[in-house]
Amino acid sequence: MFSFFKKKPAEPLAPPAQAAPSPASVPVSVAEEAPDAAAPAVVPRKTWIDKLKSGLRKTGSSIATVFTGTRIDDALYEDLESALLMADTGVKATQYLLDDLKRRVKETGTTEPAAVRELLIESLSSLLCVLEKPLVIGRHKPTVIMVAGVNGAGKTTSIGKLTRHLSTQGATVLLAAADTFRAAAREQLLVWADRNTMEIISQEGADPAAVSFDAVSAGKARGKDVVMVDTAGRLPTQLHLMEELKKIKRVVQKADASAPHEVLLVIDGNTGQNALAQVRAFNEALGLTGLIVTKLDGTAKGGVLAAIARELPIPVYFIGVGEQLEDLETFKSREFAQALLS
Repeated sequence: MFSFFKKKPAEPLAPPAQAAPSPASVPVSVAEEAPDAAAPAVVPRKTWIDKLKSGLRKTGSSIATVFTGTRIDDALYEDLESALLMADTGVKATQYLLDDLKRRVKETGTTEPAAVRELLIESLSSLLCVLEKPLVIGRHKPTVIMVAGVNGAGKTTSIGKLTRHLSTQGATVLLAAADTFRAAAREQLLVWADRNTMEIISQEGADPAAVSFDAVSAGKARGKDVVMVDTAGRLPTQLHLMEELKKIKRVVQKADASAPHEVLLVIDGNTGQNALAQVRAFNEALGLTGLIVTKLDGTAKGGVLAAIARELPIPVYFIGVGEQLEDLETFKSREFAQALLS
């Protein structure tokens, strides 16, 4: 176990690209519906991996059936291509995986279809490794994290979960309820702030950019480690709302010229290729630094992470496979590949 929270007052942190890979943050066994301020119990990483395997079973089972035959031939590769495309792996990632798999089969002299599955795990893990990067906190104080996402993706809930993760690692967090277009989002964030004993900047009906500015200013004045800004959920086709997001980013920079230090997008894993379209649109508007992929449990479209890795490799900081608080965990490429194809 380890902490992705890094706090070294005596010396600056190394840039994220050079930082040593962090192990997963400590998950907590507290239900999302009723978080409390009590010290969370530690849940073994193996428990998380088991949940990940269960969540990805619908995607993985359709791919695994390809390797139940007795021959490695063109028919096997054609069936695998269809299964990968059905899992929303995307054309580019599918072609890459097929080409790489054929190369591995030839180099290893593999003759059994069951062994090809193990080679596919290696190939998928290699493709996904570009998405594996730790979220580094402490290089800036406060570290300003701006969180975006469409309605229904689980954005505000993920903020609550991430806040809990950060606080258990020793970070002081200030929340900004800048999703002022939806009253329920503000109320939801207020509940999380109260139950996690976090401070929050919230103004009913206020301008989202003004709330964000006040929050960053307050975070600096109060010596907070993290300021997390919850922005309004929207579709990338709603151009006037996307402009509002750009405005929030500009105004945050007036409070802190180096901010936001992280711009995260929460995407629903069930949306498959549509999720990739969202990543493109939000990245173009905001310059994304990381992703949180939710609702991977029970989806048949878990291959979308391969599509993201091949076409727009923005780091996946966290993935979620359930409703409980411990169901949000750090992304590990090999864990994911093994869970998907187990």
